[in-house]
Amino acid sequence: MDGDEVARLLADQEQVVSRRQVVAAGGGDGDIERLLRRREWARVHEGVYVAHTGPRTWPQRAWAAVLVHAPAALSGPSALRAWGLTAPGTEAAPIDVVVAHHRRVHDPPGVRTSRSSAFEAHTLLHLGPPRVRVEHAVLTTAAQAGREDAAVAVLADACQQRLTTPARLAGILAELVRLPRRRLLAEVLDDVAGGAYSALERRYLRDVERPHGLPTGHRQRRDGLGARPTYRDVEYVGLATVVELDGRLGHDRIRDRWHDLERDLASAASGSVTLRAGWAQVLQPCRLAATVGAVLRSRGWSGTPTACGPGCPVRK
Repeated sequence: MDGDEVARLLADQEQVVSRRQVVAAGGGDGDIERLLRRREWARVHEGVYVAHTGPRTWPQRAWAAVLVHAPAALSGPSALRAWGLTAPGTEAAPIDVVVAHHRRVHDPPGVRTSRSSAFEAHTLLHLGPPRVRVEHAVLTTAAQAGREDAAVAVLADACQQRLTTPARLAGILAELVRLPRRRLLAEVLDDVAGGAYSALERRYLRDVERPHGLPTGHRQRRDGLGARPTYRDVEYVGLATVVELDGRLGHDRIRDRWHDLERDLASAASGSVTLRAGWAQVLQPCRLAATVGAVLRSRGWSGTPTACGPGCPVRK
């Protein structure tokens, strides 16, 4: 057995190696059994070993998962973690991997496998460990997130950490025509591109304002306050209340953020209050309606928010 080659593999793969790699390096089952008896190695999965007998780290579990089904790549939340985006709960969760569509594999404990007809196009097998492209990892993880606001958070976190951009995500999403939750993800990414009447504004009108009996706000009302004229997303005229709906993801230009703050300060100086809401808030419409309704009542609205249905927490 070429000890130098095996040592190189162990160094490159977080001390994890497969039987196939040992054989390619001139070793055999006798070499592996000797190392196991000496407790220099321990078996992780059938045909996959780690060069110690202690607890396994997450990177070692990830390497073991891709090696047991090689050629395979990390996918979903596991791929995102390999890209540097760690979500709560991934430490103990099964390792998600993807293999080519024609293959049939049996998962050992702690490994969860999916199949892809575009395996070669969507994976980067030269990386350590192999993983799907970041845009595919982001979109598939968002599609499978438990709640809608959690799906949006995956997109925002990936862009915030500069792993990708909304434009790249939108381009890949256009190709994934069977992806669950595709309509929501498309709305969010379209919203980032701008537009006078965005997807987020439409959702606010449809899910927050109308079904909860809030007053009808004026949309895109020109505002000359501040250093330059702007347009308010929703203004409740006569109640000195403005709702600004921010659908941006990731890093925005700092000057844009400063302009928002300047505009809010100018509104406050004129006696108006500005409420800022993003996708996370609008995707909890009943809760947001109760907040906006309470503010409007404090500003002179004589009405009362109404429940949108039997389970709505907004009181009639």
